Amino acid sequence: MEKKRWDCTALPKGWKMEEVTRKSGLSAGKSDVYYFSPSGKKFRSKPQLARYLGNQMDLSSFDFRTGKMLMSKLNKNRQRLRYDNNNQNKGKPDLNTSLPVRQTASIFKQPVTKVTNHPNNKVKTDPQKAVDQPRQLFWEKKLSGLNAYDIAEELVKTMELPKGVGPGCTDKTLLSAIASALHTSAAPITGQLSAAVEKNPGVWLNTTQPLCKAFIVTDEDIRKQEELVYSVRKRLEEALMADMLAHVEEAANDGDTLKDEGNGSEDMESV
Repeated sequence: MEKKRWDCTALPKGWKMEEVTRKSGLSAGKSDVYYFSPSGKKFRSKPQLARYLGNQMDLSSFDFRTGKMLMSKLNKNRQRLRYDNNNQNKGKPDLNTSLPVRQTASIFKQPVTKVTNHPNNKVKTDPQKAVDQPRQLFWEKKLSGLNAYDIAEELVKTMELPKGVGPGCTDKTLLSAIASALHTSAAPITGQLSAAVEKNPGVWLNTTQPLCKAFIVTDEDIRKQEELVYSVRKRLEEALMADMLAHVEEAANDGDTLKDEGNGSEDMESV
């Protein structure tokens, strides 16, 4: 074997790098690399070297084979560290719109009926029971403390809502439940149709409907909503018209100002 040893400048002062080249055997021509600490301790791999140095030196960009720091890896590590620090300093807004509904897989064994007198002795299962998943009751309470704001950052006032059902169901919880039902389901929102839900909501609650008693949307309700939409559109039209007239008046005033300045310069030239 042929051994060569020299100082490793990438490591702290006193560290040596040794390359051992094999001269015979099936692995002739191949070389092994070792490192020696100032005290003479021998290291055969990068993990051993990293454990020994600990926090004294970052070896993520160190090439054990050549004994050099790879600049490409070093720059990437610096950029990653800078990016992580910037993200830690800046608070990220939570843009997740998924509802906090517990998605629990069924832990109960599905019933299987084996029919012995069936042709070919096949096993039948009920696919509907295998698809149904348990739903968490009163999960809407997880939305408590969250408020809705409009574009002007004004708190949206609670609407006239039907009577809520279930323990501790406030107007805010009910509003969140109705909004969530509209957001997650394409089915009509009817409320809790069963009258028994008021006696025992934990047993008779329909988890696909919001936490409120059954309500009916009448023609009068629809008419009031149409009037409200018409009123808002009318106010928007008036605001747009006023803005357009203001722009026209401003442009006309700018034109008159330029014209007066031009006449003033002509008078000065004639003098």
